[in-house]
Amino acid sequence: MITFLALRPADGVTEVWAATRRREGTTTVEIAGITTADVVGAIAGGLLPVSSGPGEGGAAAWVAEPAVVLGLAERGIPGWRLTVIDDGEEESVLDAAARSRASHVRTGRSRVAAMAELVSIPGLETVVSVFVDSVEDAVAAVAAGAGDLLLRDWDTERIGQLRDALGGALVERTAFPIGLAADVARAGLPPEVFAAWLHLVDGSGAARPRYSWAPGKDEPVPASATRFSAEWGDPPWATRSDPSGLDHLDPALRGILERSLGGSPPSRDEVERLFRSRGDEVDAVARVADDLRLRANGDTVTYVVNRNINYTNQCYFRCGFCAFSKGPRSLSLRGDPYLLEIHEVVFRTVEAWERGATEVCLQGGIHPDFTGEFYVAVLKAIKEAVPAIHVHGFTPLEVWQGAETLGTSVADFLGRLKEAGLGTLPGTAAEILDDDIRRHLCPDKITTAEWARVMVLAHEMGLRSTATMMFGHIDGPPSWANHFEVLRAIQRRTGGFTEFVPLPFVHMGAPIFLRGRARPGPTWDEVVLVHAVARIAFDGLIPNIQASWVKLGIPGAASLLRAGCNDLGGTLIDENISHAAGASHGRGITPEELDAAIVAAGRSPMRRSTLYGALQRAD
Repeated sequence: MITFLALRPADGVTEVWAATRRREGTTTVEIAGITTADVVGAIAGGLLPVSSGPGEGGAAAWVAEPAVVLGLAERGIPGWRLTVIDDGEEESVLDAAARSRASHVRTGRSRVAAMAELVSIPGLETVVSVFVDSVEDAVAAVAAGAGDLLLRDWDTERIGQLRDALGGALVERTAFPIGLAADVARAGLPPEVFAAWLHLVDGSGAARPRYSWAPGKDEPVPASATRFSAEWGDPPWATRSDPSGLDHLDPALRGILERSLGGSPPSRDEVERLFRSRGDEVDAVARVADDLRLRANGDTVTYVVNRNINYTNQCYFRCGFCAFSKGPRSLSLRGDPYLLEIHEVVFRTVEAWERGATEVCLQGGIHPDFTGEFYVAVLKAIKEAVPAIHVHGFTPLEVWQGAETLGTSVADFLGRLKEAGLGTLPGTAAEILDDDIRRHLCPDKITTAEWARVMVLAHEMGLRSTATMMFGHIDGPPSWANHFEVLRAIQRRTGGFTEFVPLPFVHMGAPIFLRGRARPGPTWDEVVLVHAVARIAFDGLIPNIQASWVKLGIPGAASLLRAGCNDLGGTLIDENISHAAGASHGRGITPEELDAAIVAAGRSPMRRSTLYGALQRAD
């Protein structure tokens, strides 16, 4: 992999200047004699400020002579924030790079080969970085041993030419190396720099592609009609089809995909490798997923006619991603708190049944006055009024909290819910099943093990459930792979998951994003990968992979029917949670609209029950 940095040197920075450079594609500004005003202006305009000489501090990173780098390291600045300038004294460069663990050494084009030989010494993980002015210069620098290219004022078309000249092995970074984890960045950066970095990167720490699309936005997905990956914006990339077959892939990735087609599921580490796919690799993963979808589900695409009933938006938990709940600190910030009376929940259920719904989905905040008796009472009231409707309700968090308030075991409480009429459980409240992520995302929510225990107990008593993953915030390939491993372990034990539902993070109204502590949702390539890798990882375990039209819009969700998905969820009728976070794709959809979208995608629509029984095949 060859990285590049879209960089602009400057003598000083204002917010207006930085915002203009950002619109042009720059991510990083390098300033000699950096001042606090420069740092503030750069960050306000969306750039990461790098110091290339003495200054007041506050920079995101430093590019400096060996002695200065050593001094910064002694002050506790981590190596991933440091670049050593080649001063011609190889021993001093080596000493500074080794002692500081600097991520890069910057040199001139005539010195690339010498520096490449120097950093090849065991004990160093430093990459040779060099300014290049043309595609020819870049190719020559890479041939001499450069691993990082500094590009000033290159447009997307010229970067595309460079990508093609290098055989596609090109990835854009920011001021920091690719692979930087959010936990490491959070601990090692000032909060305002951390926020600026999050806004610029994807889940692998690479620079985000140059488009404005995000889940929930009323914009077309950025991919072209001929391929899935939208990593690049130049016309040649968008208009040509991805290479067919698997022969063009890295041998390790090709082996994973070939074994998956042969019925051997990927290991946890192989799942992570699939999630790290880029460019042409994304299209290859999607094609394999679609082959597996065809084997498992044929060309039928299902959906359920249902209604969401969010009985309260009041909640005493502090989930940073949630724009729906109204807790003590947010009563005046995001609308009025409400709590539906049970008779109103019943009324909405009856109304849904009369409109053709076969399912109601019950979810809400954890109201401070709730005990488990509320959940039992609402179930009994619904089943008394509409005995035939399927109640899909109560997340593992609600089950855990309900049992706790009654002083009973989770198993006993699940038994009461089942007796009262509960049909299945939604797999939400999972978010990311990795406690290293959960402690920042939802610190007071149930742990991964507690979520898993609720699901195992529910499945063992005949209550099946969905499984979900909310992604695109402070997570990434390692935590996604960990999440998938939890789900696979449960499913191998119980077989109780009916479907997997990826939930792309809608950032626009999410508190954690507005505070500068999360990314602006997943990239389109990450959306494709999570759905496609789910089909591959869960092949033979979880038969149904759903695409959320609420998060992605109907065109976006329908496009994923070619990337392993076979289900479009439900009609919903009154979706509130994504809408509260800023999603603009509507709060309900008719069966006729879903039928039309499925037919337009070349598939056969079928209305289903919650448990995937066929109810009606559309003509």
